[in-house]
Amino acid sequence: MLIDVSIRKLQGNEDVPLPAKMSAGASGYDIYAAVAEPVTIEPGERALIPTGFALSMPIGLEAQIRPRSGLALKHGITCLNTPGTVDADYRGEVKVLLINLGGQPFVVQRGERIAQMVFQTVPDIRLTEADSLDSTDRGSGGFGHTGK
Repeated sequence: MLIDVSIRKLQGNEDVPLPAKMSAGASGYDIYAAVAEPVTIEPGERALIPTGFALSMPIGLEAQIRPRSGLALKHGITCLNTPGTVDADYRGEVKVLLINLGGQPFVVQRGERIAQMVFQTVPDIRLTEADSLDSTDRGSGGFGHTGK
C-alpha cells in the first residue's frame, strides 16, 4: 500500500537532508538535526532538537519518532516520550526531544542523524461506555503480573 505524504524543508535548512531510509528493508526514515549551532546535552539533561522539516499526512496516519539504536548503545542518547507522535493535522516543524542517559556530554551537530521516523496507520475507533467488560484469563493483572 502506497500512501502519499508531503514533506517541506523549512527556510534556512536547505543544507539539512530530508529524512531517508538507510537500506531497502528499513522501516524508519533517519532524521537529521537542523540545529543552528552545536547543542551540548549534558548527562541527565534533555534538549529539543529542530529537524528543519514539516509534514502533511492524510488523516488516519501518524509519524512516530523513535530513538536510533546506535546513539543509544554508543552514547546513551535516546528520545523522551518514545515513540513521539506527529499527528496527521500538525503542520509545524517536527522536533525531537533527546535525553542523555550516558555518562559523558553529547554534542548534537547540524546534519547529524538523531532519530528515526516510522509511519503507522491509526484506525478510526469508537469508544463505547460499558457497565462491565468481558473476562479473560489475565483479568486485571498488570505490571509484573507474570513474574520477572
